[in-house]
Amino acid sequence: MVTALVVILVLILLLPFVVKQVEHNLEYFLFTMGIISVIVSKQFSAELFFHIFKNPLIYYITLAVLIAGLIFTLLKEKLKIGVEKVAEKISLRLFAFIIIVVLGLMSSIITAIIASLVLVEVVNYLPLTRKNKINLIVIACFSIGLGAVLTPVGEPLATIVVSKLHADFFYLARLIGIDIIIAILALGLIGTFFAKRESGIGEPTEDVEADENTKEVFIRAFKVFVFIFALELLGTGFKPIIDLYIVKMKSELLYWVNTISAIVDNATLAAAEISPSMTPEQIRAILMGMLISGGMLIPGNIPNIISAGKLKIKSTEWARTAVPLGAILLIVYYIVLFVI
Repeated sequence: MVTALVVILVLILLLPFVVKQVEHNLEYFLFTMGIISVIVSKQFSAELFFHIFKNPLIYYITLAVLIAGLIFTLLKEKLKIGVEKVAEKISLRLFAFIIIVVLGLMSSIITAIIASLVLVEVVNYLPLTRKNKINLIVIACFSIGLGAVLTPVGEPLATIVVSKLHADFFYLARLIGIDIIIAILALGLIGTFFAKRESGIGEPTEDVEADENTKEVFIRAFKVFVFIFALELLGTGFKPIIDLYIVKMKSELLYWVNTISAIVDNATLAAAEISPSMTPEQIRAILMGMLISGGMLIPGNIPNIISAGKLKIKSTEWARTAVPLGAILLIVYYIVLFVI
């Protein structure tokens, strides 16, 4: 069983980068691999599907994407004009810094979902090349993914951790708030290097139709639903490996092993790993490893999924920026957490 699950994990990591059909249909590929993983791990059951369907989060995220998509479609011209005016009045580098930092910090209040929906609509109309738009989106998604954990409102990972530890609302803000804020500010500075003004201000990125119709908004929302369902299946499918091996590791090793959260729902990992018996230092290390890794591949975080879906960012395009950036952040925070 373990060998088969490892093979599935390798396929999930590799196939989107080498098979174009998989890359273009990532949601359905992950759903298929999720089904296979729960069959292999003997977790497949009607109860599992009922449990996933009863999860209100999957509907909340899908509805948020759908409603926001419809609203942004109706207000497209006003949004375009608004972005133009702001981009004309302030430096584009400053604008990029503000987007990354403000959405990162606000995501713990407005949720990571809403923050990412705002992000893609704003960046879509910035006078940037497609490459720099992708770079900016990736960096901002790291920021949102990190910032959202500061309160239980921001994302499911934070909700689960606070619940399991029987902690108060601001526990995570006290525990890793400084780490998160420093990372968000650093990401904001990094983002300024990709905010190079290009001609054609206000033009949507080339792979996104300027007039996204209602049908496309519904299709995108459905794909998000499938994506989240797939992550739930994968989290359940890989749970035997998590229970048998991962939860027994030392914090230093766990920090690196948790890079699996790049493809496995980090809330599932947190539910399995976090315990009230752990020290604050252990919890801090586990969370930082998960949060940073979550930005490295598209399936790692809801903001990644929403952003990549809207701007039609391919897995290879995402990884080209996100993997090196994530690796650098992981190394820096490993030194901060375990060496200094």
